Amino acid sequence: MLLLTTLGVLAVVLSAIKIYQTHHTAAALEPIVLYEPLPHPYCTAVGEGAKAYAKEHNVGVRVVVGQESTMANLNQNIESLFTVGHKAFAFIPVDPAGAKGLFARLKKAGRLTVCYAAQPAERSETPFAVATDTKAAATLAAEKLCELLGHKGKILNVLESLTDANTPIRQKAIEDVVAKYPGVEILQTVGDVTTEQKAHEKIESALVARGDEVDAVICTGYTTTVAAATLLAEHNRKPGAKRIRFVGLDTDDRVLAAIREGSIDMTLAQNPFGHGYLSCALLDLMLQGWQPKAAYQFVDAGCVPVTKENVDSFQAGIEAMTKSIVAELKTKYLNAPATK
Repeated sequence: MLLLTTLGVLAVVLSAIKIYQTHHTAAALEPIVLYEPLPHPYCTAVGEGAKAYAKEHNVGVRVVVGQESTMANLNQNIESLFTVGHKAFAFIPVDPAGAKGLFARLKKAGRLTVCYAAQPAERSETPFAVATDTKAAATLAAEKLCELLGHKGKILNVLESLTDANTPIRQKAIEDVVAKYPGVEILQTVGDVTTEQKAHEKIESALVARGDEVDAVICTGYTTTVAAATLLAEHNRKPGAKRIRFVGLDTDDRVLAAIREGSIDMTLAQNPFGHGYLSCALLDLMLQGWQPKAAYQFVDAGCVPVTKENVDSFQAGIEAMTKSIVAELKTKYLNAPATK
């Protein structure tokens, strides 16, 4: 009898502990997941934006880093996180066509999504993309380079992976700008660059083969910008060398150092901090009942030209830009929750 009583008490205690743990886990589970496909400086900055939003608004945001930028890895990790019980997800549609199925599954399960860094495929079931306006950024970069050339010269155009959905958009934007100026031409286009090492090799080969003709280089990707900045900084430091003008994309420390010392001209600072911050803001507001004004909306997180004049202060401009976009989310992109 004593044994049965003891076992009964133990069962009640264990049941109570299980219930407490279940409620504690549910309470501790972050409602929002910011998913980074792999370790990368851009992704790290996006994660910092997500963490900043979580801290400032006292909202649970879990930042998760995947193993590789593939659709298979994205599916596996997001579906595992979904099973745990997270309510809202921000992630890069690494394969826009392939991601349509993931968006649909999450929506059917009552989960909220926002994609960042790139736009989804048409008719994807996600209401927002937070990213740089690819066409606008490439157009701005090309215009700035043409200004540096005095609208006369020959350009080496360096593109990243040809399978990236943004690459043909950037290529066309640059070609359209160059077509406006009779004195400017694209001497050569270097493409299909996926790593910094490959970018270094291809750019160096092009400069060796046609360096006397090249007046400027434009890069619209992270790895290509780092490789070109390193090569051109070395070239432009040489006494008597012809100055090769340069405009790149993103703000790797090596690129900023070369701008700071004056050995290269300019890069465009994207707003990865804003990509993370704004994605979490939209998910948080939708969790509160705010509704998208349209089935799909693109939120341009903007970009800022970085030159020697503002290389040590451009981040303030990025943060100000992010705050101005946050301030208009409730009026420009969302409708207030329905009143009961």
